[in-house]
Amino acid sequence: MASAPNGPQAGNADGAPVMGRPRDTGRGLAILEATLSLLTEVGYEQLSMEAVASRSGSAKTTIYRRYRDKAALVAAAVEHRAHATPPAPAADDLRENLLALVSWLARQIAEQEIGLLGALFAGMRSDARLAEEMRRILRRDEAAMTDEPLQKAIRHGEQLAPGAAELFAEVAPAIIVHRIVIVGEVCDEPFVEHLVDDILLPLLRSH
Repeated sequence: MASAPNGPQAGNADGAPVMGRPRDTGRGLAILEATLSLLTEVGYEQLSMEAVASRSGSAKTTIYRRYRDKAALVAAAVEHRAHATPPAPAADDLRENLLALVSWLARQIAEQEIGLLGALFAGMRSDARLAEEMRRILRRDEAAMTDEPLQKAIRHGEQLAPGAAELFAEVAPAIIVHRIVIVGEVCDEPFVEHLVDDILLPLLRSH
């Protein structure tokens, strides 16, 4: 997942701090890194602000000033960790751009810790606030992946199916996760070509 840059914490007209993204300080980074490590170790349900405060050397009040609840803290930690940017379309050909995009996506998913992904999925099922935050991040990242290559393809005369971006976002990550986690195989070049040529292109071009 790609992340937005951290910005300073906003204030109101009185100069009092309001809820927002924390400053990119050493303390702020320590809080986010502690959140990720604890999330992987104990899962979302057992993750507590007290444990994050202890692991990061911060006061619990400091964390609550920055994040309104555990879901907001975890979402910020995920955004901090996922910093990669999808490749810009380098060719006029939809297939070539999809090959580059799927290869990049496969690398990103392969580099994720399985324990962290499992904790996030379980947390999304049990906490509506976390599900809301994570879906916001996922929608933004899906748009960052698909908008430019698909719009470029349309400008070059491709007839794409309605909702092509949503179809890509639903199908490509699911097949990659299945390949890596369930099958236990790498997403090598032949597999990427199979995913693009036999599944994605027929799906995206159907109308």
